[in-house]
Amino acid sequence: MILLASKSSGRLATLQAAGVEPLVRVSSVDEETVLGELIRRRRDAGLPAPSAAEQVQALARAKALDVMTSTDPQEAEVVVGCDSMLEIAGQVVGKPADVAQARERWRMMSGGTGTLHTGHFLVRTADGTTAEGVSSATIRFGSPSPAEVEAYIASGEPLWCAGAFTIDGLGGAFIEGIDGDPHGVVGISLPLLRRLLAALGVVWTDLWAPPPATKPVDDAH
Repeated sequence: MILLASKSSGRLATLQAAGVEPLVRVSSVDEETVLGELIRRRRDAGLPAPSAAEQVQALARAKALDVMTSTDPQEAEVVVGCDSMLEIAGQVVGKPADVAQARERWRMMSGGTGTLHTGHFLVRTADGTTAEGVSSATIRFGSPSPAEVEAYIASGEPLWCAGAFTIDGLGGAFIEGIDGDPHGVVGISLPLLRRLLAALGVVWTDLWAPPPATKPVDDAH
């Protein structure tokens, strides 16, 4: 059993579609505080600002470790934390704060490309051993009309997604292509997760939920 430290319905649905039924527990991490501390540490060390990959990894780590403190090893073998951000036009963006910001994001993205980074941080509950990695994919955005953008924003979907879009929902029609793992764009990379779990001694296929029991066929009827 693994425990997903995320409230993302996309991450949960991705795991379930792959045959994995995780426990879910949302962390209480303040993302702005985590990123502020990361930036301060790098500045004090004379280092440049953290990259998008470093930011999503710091948030994934914080979420997994936060949930780890309240998880019994008998409850789950591994805690999985994830976080996603879009890098576009030299900017790193997460979820839009409001409708105006979502509209501005789509003005920037329309007809262009961006890179969606998703950080993964795993903790084995028995001994605290960790494994981590980042999945990055290039997104080729379509050019929706102003009316389509407004309709999409009015649906509410862009307001709870990193980068103000999804590929597994209403926004999928506005994405022309993806170079990289599409699962990572949804929020959790299955190939990367399988490798990280293997590093912690967990076999991916052992996580598959057993098929539902079926009644034997009565040949007499």
